[in-house]
Amino acid sequence: MPELLQFLLSGITVGAVYALVALGFTIIYNASDVVNFAQGEFVMLGGMITFFAHAAGLPLPLAALIAIIATAAIGVALNKLAIEPARGAPVVSLIIITIGASIFIRGATQLVFDKQLHRFPAFSGDQPILIGGATILPQSLWVIAGALAIFFCLWLFFTRTLIGRAVLATANNRIAAQLVGINTNYVMTLSFAMSAAIGALAGVLVTPITLTGYDVGLALALKGFAAAMLGGMGNPKGALVGGLLLGVLEAMTAGYISSQYKDAAAFVVILAVLFAMPQGLFGRKSTDRV
Repeated sequence: MPELLQFLLSGITVGAVYALVALGFTIIYNASDVVNFAQGEFVMLGGMITFFAHAAGLPLPLAALIAIIATAAIGVALNKLAIEPARGAPVVSLIIITIGASIFIRGATQLVFDKQLHRFPAFSGDQPILIGGATILPQSLWVIAGALAIFFCLWLFFTRTLIGRAVLATANNRIAAQLVGINTNYVMTLSFAMSAAIGALAGVLVTPITLTGYDVGLALALKGFAAAMLGGMGNPKGALVGGLLLGVLEAMTAGYISSQYKDAAAFVVILAVLFAMPQGLFGRKSTDRV
């Protein structure tokens, strides 16, 4: 029983990170129907910028704040310089642009910083907490709490605010949204800034546990995408549940089968969802009016 609980706690911690990445996917998808594969690089930037800012002598909270703001600015730049000029292009072309942006950010980070793995101190120390014979790090609780807090804030944003509903309206019909007075360019800019900031926050929270480096973003993007697909692309609740389920599935695969197959779990999930229920657990079936 302690062994199962240990795998479960580890899976929830990793799953909370995937959920944060999936929530970033959700924001961009809700605003533009585009899957932003640079989302994993935002997570990487959050950790890398925080580490080097802290190493330069800044207090850790200030370094984390700078990392989140800087990453949000990079997200805005991605929208303004790459996505917005190609607005009339097919969605597939926009997705390819985000893949190119991911490669560019990874290479630029390697040049500006370095190729090493880094970590900074945990927020509440490294003394494990004993729960029913299993242990969990205090930093893991920060990760889980961060994912839940972001989910709740996004739920309020999309359901209780005018700008959140404007995001959904823009995704549903951009031209109709413009006709009723919604500034769709502002909506897109805000969406990329929020998505990048959430990714950076995930990087800040998880780096004391998993380390960070210039090349960690790709795997996070793929697994965050798998979590978003599992839960239902565009649904914040689905992103949270999908991330947690994927994390637990990985932990159980590593614990009871082999750690060599752990990373394959995400790809099995993507294939299974695409074949069995393309709309995901909480996604709505789409219909075309003719």
